Amino acid sequence: ELIQHTAYLSSRWSTWQSPARILVEQFVKGFHYWVEMMGDDVIGIASLEFGPSPHFVYNRCAYPALLTNEEDERIADVSLRCLQALDLHWGPTNVELRWTAHGPVVIEVNPRMSGSPGVELVELACGINLIREHIKLVIGDEGDLRGTRSETAAAQFLVPERDGVLDWIDGVSRAAAVPGVAKVKLYLEPNTTIKRRGDHRDLIGYVTASSPDIARTEAILQRAVGLIEWSVT
Repeated sequence: ELIQHTAYLSSRWSTWQSPARILVEQFVKGFHYWVEMMGDDVIGIASLEFGPSPHFVYNRCAYPALLTNEEDERIADVSLRCLQALDLHWGPTNVELRWTAHGPVVIEVNPRMSGSPGVELVELACGINLIREHIKLVIGDEGDLRGTRSETAAAQFLVPERDGVLDWIDGVSRAAAVPGVAKVKLYLEPNTTIKRRGDHRDLIGYVTASSPDIARTEAILQRAVGLIEWSVT
């Protein structure tokens, strides 16, 4: 199948006017995790869930991830070895992995902290403000990566079910008032055209929450998200 598809792509190069190179990537199946680091310090590991295949649309993320001690240590070790191999020892970094039948497999290494709401979940869960710590590092101030609390934070993403125009969205203030909810963030306003692409650009927004345990956090999110309604026509 790979050979046949390569032959097809090769036959189209003259039409596409693209370089005669093909990148072959392995399909990696398993739970998805990301690791937040600052310098050579592992801040923590979060889990990330996607919607239905074959698309990569975020569904939910949680921090910290539910891992065994062995899984936690192996993911942290692989992430640190990535930084060593790439000579990345300064500032925030973010490593994404999938846990397969053979253990952790690296998906990508980013010389930056994760995007929102990743950094928000870190602060909600352990009290470390990664943006502030990065600024301290840049201006030469002494940083402090010690956590000030231990909670479970999670985010539920809002995903439209169809293409069209976002007519209205309601229930945001009620969702934000649910105890335990930290933030309700909307990316779009009414009368915005929605064209789904099968990636993070499909999202309408997200809700974040935190509590002492994952079950309570998920219940808070479920209640809050259930209050938010929208219409796409």
